Amino acid sequence: MLEKIDLSKKMEKKEFKEAIEEESLRLGKLQRECKELNIPVIIVFEGFGAAGKGTLINQLIQPLDPRGFNVYSINGESEEEKLRPFLWRFWTKTPENGRIAVFDRSWYRRVLVDRFDKVTTEDQLVSAYQEIVSFEKTLTDGGAVIIKFFLDITKKEQAKRFEHLLSSKETAWRVSKGDLKRNKHFEEYKVMNEEMLQKTDTDFAPWTIVEAMNREYASVKVLRTVADRLESQVAQVRSEKETQACLTAACEKCPAFRSSILSSVDLSLSYTKDEYKERLKALQERLSVLHSELYRRKIPVILGFEGWDAGGKGGAIKRLTQCMDPRGYAVNPTAAPNDIEKSHHYLWRFWQNMPKAGHIAIFDRTWYGRVMVERIEGFCTQEEWRRAYKEINDMEEHLYNAGALIIKFWMQIDKDEQERRFKERMVTPEKQWKITDEDWRNREKWDAYEEAVDEMMIRTSTTYAPWVIVEGNNKYYARIKVLETVVNAIEERLK
Repeated sequence: MLEKIDLSKKMEKKEFKEAIEEESLRLGKLQRECKELNIPVIIVFEGFGAAGKGTLINQLIQPLDPRGFNVYSINGESEEEKLRPFLWRFWTKTPENGRIAVFDRSWYRRVLVDRFDKVTTEDQLVSAYQEIVSFEKTLTDGGAVIIKFFLDITKKEQAKRFEHLLSSKETAWRVSKGDLKRNKHFEEYKVMNEEMLQKTDTDFAPWTIVEAMNREYASVKVLRTVADRLESQVAQVRSEKETQACLTAACEKCPAFRSSILSSVDLSLSYTKDEYKERLKALQERLSVLHSELYRRKIPVILGFEGWDAGGKGGAIKRLTQCMDPRGYAVNPTAAPNDIEKSHHYLWRFWQNMPKAGHIAIFDRTWYGRVMVERIEGFCTQEEWRRAYKEINDMEEHLYNAGALIIKFWMQIDKDEQERRFKERMVTPEKQWKITDEDWRNREKWDAYEEAVDEMMIRTSTTYAPWVIVEGNNKYYARIKVLETVVNAIEERLK
């Protein structure tokens, strides 16, 4: 790909000035339209060192309203970031709807600089490419525009620019030992860049190669490319708004998922109070020891709880955490998204709370709301919730590849037991806050939810993030099963 690029392209000053003025006006207008239409924009700058990324980013943002964008300069991982999955620091920087995020280097560091420096191993390379492409696909499917630039210069030109920067103490800091090493091994590093471009050039997030030998030519190409892409996206979104009718909450029946997983669960399983107390004490003591070992071994754990209203999620979580060091876990209750969360991709808010190495994150309701409540209540389109199965599987696989132990619990009770618990809550003063009119309304959609849960489990129970159905009519049995599952999974992982 790079061998075919004509790096001799230039632009005269007069032509440059006229073109920049024209494209700047377009960009200012398009930024306002993207804000109006809630289109998030991600612009990535990669390329060889000293190719002019900083200069071109500065040129790009000049016509933009500074209140509507952020620029992120990506260097090596901090100690905090090293404890997280590598995409965590990028997910947390994805822009909300209507805003622009500009990345001076990006997630591609994983397969470029880190690969060259042997931080990324060859074994990690395959999954890194897969995770990057999946990350970009998830964002663009969610409505984001991703514009990627690769700045290309020759080895000779790079060496010349490094020499110029090193000649002044004011600019010498901009040239690192790594930069000089990559210039020395330019052809080897170029092959890595070529491979990266080929493996990640997709129809939803294509690369634009910028001939960066001449700054004027490069500047105009960058601005014009951004303006063209945004103009196309704005036109597409406006067309969709005019021609597509809103989809209703009703989902098409899916015969392939009619076999009910939930209806076959044996809800008669139970423990007596004495059996419960004996098992609870032993399991909590064991979990306390394992929690310390997880921290020592730097293994992150993600526990997700879903289930029917009054299914026992809170009680199970309480028994789990009673024996844990509070400095090493966090319980994240998930409610309806607030305005800030709604303005981001639906997975964004969950990435904020993913655990660092050695810590446990417990989610009381999870990202699976997308394929349950949002599906049933019509809070997302059919296309969006159908697409979410793969997006969720990809996210969980990335977390697993980063070292996380992931277990997802479905707390299962029958409709009669739920009604009994609802009525008990209504007459018990200290429990009345747990019951709402919405809980009763949701019972009317029991069959629709059961169908959605069955499909969810079939599509998203994987070897790396399995679903565990907890027979919950007997609270004692449910709490012990959750604890036993967690203890057994941790012990197996520590082996």
